Amino acid sequence: MTSLSVPSTAWTDLVGRIHSSECQLVIAVTGGGSKAISQILEVPGGSRTLLEAAVPYSQAALEQWLGGAVDQACCEPTARAMAMAAWLRARQLTPETDPHQLLGMGCTASLASNRPKRGDHRIHVAVQTATESTSVSLTLAKGERDRKKEEWLAAKLVLTALGEAAKSDASAARHALIEQLRDDEPIHQCSQQAPKAWTELLLGSLVSVDQPELPHAVLPGAFNPPHIGHQRLAGIAAQRLGLPVVYEISVTNVDKPPLDFIEISSRLSALRQLDETAKIVLTDAPTFWQKAALFSGCTFVVGADTLVRIGNPRYYKDTTDRDAAIAEIADRGCRFLVFGRLIDDRFQVLSELAIPDKLRDLCDEVSAAEFRDDVSSTELRTGD
Repeated sequence: MTSLSVPSTAWTDLVGRIHSSECQLVIAVTGGGSKAISQILEVPGGSRTLLEAAVPYSQAALEQWLGGAVDQACCEPTARAMAMAAWLRARQLTPETDPHQLLGMGCTASLASNRPKRGDHRIHVAVQTATESTSVSLTLAKGERDRKKEEWLAAKLVLTALGEAAKSDASAARHALIEQLRDDEPIHQCSQQAPKAWTELLLGSLVSVDQPELPHAVLPGAFNPPHIGHQRLAGIAAQRLGLPVVYEISVTNVDKPPLDFIEISSRLSALRQLDETAKIVLTDAPTFWQKAALFSGCTFVVGADTLVRIGNPRYYKDTTDRDAAIAEIADRGCRFLVFGRLIDDRFQVLSELAIPDKLRDLCDEVSAAEFRDDVSSTELRTGD
């Protein structure tokens, strides 16, 4: 009888060890790296390891996978966001499994194609666990390899990172990968071990981290990156309310990708560099009715664009669901201090917004004379 066994290589041996571990995996790849999926499945035992594989290739598919838009499809932060989304998906698929056994992987690549590329040929791989976020990036010398060879390198980078995350011996595979790279093609790696409280937040056993005594003024935001406008806004709000303002970052958001541990660390560090005295609370409260449950009786300091989203039915099941959320915020004794923002290229303050009356009743306006700052975090990130 003809043997159907897979010939032994550093990669098949590594995949075999991964299958022998207790890890369970969801992987998402875009732009390159899909050969890693077939490699995982070609070695017997794949059903023990792989829960799901996704290839969100189009921009729309990628945004759906991530739960929000990204500035660039092929970059290290997007790989990390893909890995976090994959980990959350693994948790959803196997709620009974110890979450410390789950792995989420993301790979985004820009490789040789039938069209000339102005940018670098590059591969970004990320792995998310309950306790750590890791990314590895590799920029390839252009014109040195065809698409097939670059695809294999992407797959090998994925498998090596997977083996290391699964605590399998990946040393032979990493050595074999490095041997195929030029001296000017180093692998760059970044990782962030989570403090215990961050893991508990991710697992849902905590709803907030570093929360001071119940704050009375809260400035929620992504702060990606924070800028002087945020600091000015907090200062004016503190004077107006006669209260210290606490910054709040939610690790999950309604229309943005979830935050991994590297991203959390980066944003906390940037906020503290901006404002050394800043009090910051991390939460898992993506909506304002969830924030209101955490911060009963507080005033939320928001921009007009955020308030418009709170009143927009598309963020709810329907208008009845929206009205119920607004009523719950009111029942919690929360209010909004609303600063003007550029909306559709026009600076608008509270009195100019089309929002539900029940929401407007919870709001106080900051006039354009008191505050106007047209700088946005998106413009700072993208250079627009």
